[in-house]
Amino acid sequence: MALFDRFWKGSRSGAANSARADVPAGFYPLYESMRPLDPDDEDDLPPRPRPSGKPDFAAWDAKLAGIDEALGIEEKRRLRWWQRDYWRARSKLWWTGRGIMAGFALFLALIGWLTFTAPLSKSLEPIAAPQVTLLASDGTPIARSGAIVEAPVKVADLPPHVVQAFIAIEDRRFYSHWGIDPRGIARAAWTGYGGGSTITQQLAKFTFLTPEQSLGRKAREALIAFWLEAWLTKDEILERYLSNAYFGDNQYGLRAASLHYFYRQPEKLRPEQAAMLAGLLQAPSRYAPTKHYDKAKKRMDLVVQSMVRDGYLTQAEADALPDPRIDVRARGDNLPTGTYFADWALPLAREGIEASYSRQVLTTTLDARLQSLANRVVARAPLGGAQVALVAMRRNGEVVAMVGGRDYSKSPFNRVTQARRQPGSTFKTIVYLTALEAGWEPDDTIPNTEITQGSYRPKNAGGRYSDQITLEEAFAQSSNVAAVRLMQAVGSDKVIRNARKLGITAPMAEGDPSLALGTSVMTLMELTAAYAGIAANEFPVEPHAFARGERSWWEWLTTRQDSLSRRTHGDLETMLRAAINRGTGRNAVLPIANYGKTGTTQDYRDALFVGYAGDLVVGVWIGNDDNTPMRGITGGSTPARIWRDFMRGALRIEAAPRPKPSDTPDPEGPVQPMDVLEGGVIPLGQDGTTLSIDGNGVVVSQEGVPVEVRVGEGGVVIQPAPSPSPSNPP
Repeated sequence: MALFDRFWKGSRSGAANSARADVPAGFYPLYESMRPLDPDDEDDLPPRPRPSGKPDFAAWDAKLAGIDEALGIEEKRRLRWWQRDYWRARSKLWWTGRGIMAGFALFLALIGWLTFTAPLSKSLEPIAAPQVTLLASDGTPIARSGAIVEAPVKVADLPPHVVQAFIAIEDRRFYSHWGIDPRGIARAAWTGYGGGSTITQQLAKFTFLTPEQSLGRKAREALIAFWLEAWLTKDEILERYLSNAYFGDNQYGLRAASLHYFYRQPEKLRPEQAAMLAGLLQAPSRYAPTKHYDKAKKRMDLVVQSMVRDGYLTQAEADALPDPRIDVRARGDNLPTGTYFADWALPLAREGIEASYSRQVLTTTLDARLQSLANRVVARAPLGGAQVALVAMRRNGEVVAMVGGRDYSKSPFNRVTQARRQPGSTFKTIVYLTALEAGWEPDDTIPNTEITQGSYRPKNAGGRYSDQITLEEAFAQSSNVAAVRLMQAVGSDKVIRNARKLGITAPMAEGDPSLALGTSVMTLMELTAAYAGIAANEFPVEPHAFARGERSWWEWLTTRQDSLSRRTHGDLETMLRAAINRGTGRNAVLPIANYGKTGTTQDYRDALFVGYAGDLVVGVWIGNDDNTPMRGITGGSTPARIWRDFMRGALRIEAAPRPKPSDTPDPEGPVQPMDVLEGGVIPLGQDGTTLSIDGNGVVVSQEGVPVEVRVGEGGVVIQPAPSPSPSNPP
């Protein structure tokens, strides 16, 4: 920079002060002979000798090169990082240093990631969800599901031959490597046999990672293995590995496998038993001795030879080992591993329990009596080839019964919680609720004529129209045109808002007139929970499988609960009761106050009845899984009868009283039974056969197969009970 300053100052002074014509402006006078002279002193000074010889061009070039270098350095200094030349000008040494720094930063980031996403305590937890036994509310076991896990093992408590068997076959240099065995990896790559993974790597894999096969997963596996080796002792790593490894037959951990296959604690395993268990780890399902004993025995021989190779056994000791005898003790129960209710409740249960090796026993809200009743009622219903779903809950959302289909063993698909179908006219309840909140009253009238304008022109069932109709009557008769007009009057946005308040999350299009007729798909559980909110007049109601305590003051402050005014709620219940007493839901009538609504979708694809009585809210759905039409089944026919029969048994109520006899009875008329009430069920024997009497005759039921007995002129006639006559969809 000093040379540059001198050059620049000299060039400026040369341009301004030079008096010689042969000296160009801006030229730095490097040679003394070319230095400008003062004109006043020119005569007093002796003549300057001219330089002899040739100029030193090498020195001149060296000085110019220095100037160029100084200029280049200055230009690099003034570059900014967003300029392309900034990065092009970096040297290899600069890049190498920055690369090392970036690698170190990445390493620190990975350590941080492991600290927060793969906590060390996770290796203490079982890799599979422990077994959970579900109980009904009265303590009756209903289902058992989950992996078989037992308490973890301690290396210090195990016999030496147990640890040696696993070390010999899985990781012979376990106590000498640092989580990664380069020799094992090289051997696996050269021979193509084995994966080269150490016990530490396997623990990292099934504890922290997914089973995917990729280079990225292997890299993470190696990193976690180093991390485990740094924080845990070798015995601690081995203990966690043996306590979590899968041994086949749904057995996780050495203790569970030892008890399952040999009915023996792992602390008392014999050498041959330990060798067989060690051989299972490579392919637990393929080598499970309960199913493939020969394969398990062949694998055990390989483990024994590995123990001889490593000096744990002599050849004579190996030859003397007997074949292990399998001792599987059968469980003393026949609990199913799954039911419709259990499949829904188990995920909810696992959210609320901590991971541990102990088996869990949880009491649910399921009522064993009501569940059995629901199964019987559904089994004897005339469904044809259609499927059925029923869910019963308390007003607070406690689910007490659930039937997700005709046969769980044939179809575990839960049509209560998984099937999303149109609710049909059951959704009209929310439309009329919105109208009542807007100031409408049940006695207000609305046109009930055909809709002849617009692209959407719904029709009333059976072609029943009138000039005007009250809201109560329109709801009871399930008028489609009245519901569409009513929603247009109050606004679809308000209807959707009320549906959301009731807990319905199904997609609903604002401005769609078909919304009033229940064209948005939702689950039966969701729909029934909305009716539970109406019944309790506190919503939304969240269905749950496990009892909940009373809300704390904090939950009361932070949890938003909506409710209807007393007038609106009373008017809505008046309509719901009218729908049963004199409307489309007459087949669901009970001798006590009952409220409900029918629903039938286009072409009889879905038939529903949802209502409540007492403390129970029940939803019933019938339809085909492939959404094909049914033969005239409506919400007011079979679903309403299923709802009625279930409610009668659940609430322990009698059938509706018969009409009082006239003052002049007909002596020639039929004899009225006096000792059997209509709808009452009389058990016949111990095989489940029952007899009941209703308005249609005598019905004998055995194992869910109804037959009808009639007395006529020709004598006694026994025939299958006919299906209810089809009616028009509401």
